[in-house]
Amino acid sequence: MIGVGDIRFATIVVLAAAGAAFFLLGTVGLLRLPDFFSRVHAATKCDTVGAGLLLTALIVLNGAEPSTAKIIVLAGLVLLSSPTTGHALARAAHRTGLVPWHAEEE
Repeated sequence: MIGVGDIRFATIVVLAAAGAAFFLLGTVGLLRLPDFFSRVHAATKCDTVGAGLLLTALIVLNGAEPSTAKIIVLAGLVLLSSPTTGHALARAAHRTGLVPWHAEEE
C-alpha cells in the first residue's frame, strides 16, 4: 500500500529533478545560444523556474516548520528578482545599441 510518506517523497523527487533539468537546459542555452538577448532569456528562465521548483521541493521536504517561512520568502525573492534583472539587462543592452542576432538569409 502506498502511504502519504511515499507520495511526499515522490513529489520531492519529481520537483527536484525538474528543477535540476531546468538548470541544465538553461546552462546549455547559455553556451549554445547566439546572442546576448537569447542568453539572458535562457538564464532568467533557468533561475526562475529551476530555483522555483527546487525551493518548492524544499518546502515540501521541510513541512510545517519555522524555516519553511524563510524558504517561501526566498522563493518569492527569486521569482521577483530574476525576471526583473533579466529585463533590466536586456533593456540596458538595447539602449546602448546592441543589435539582436538575425539569421542570414540565403
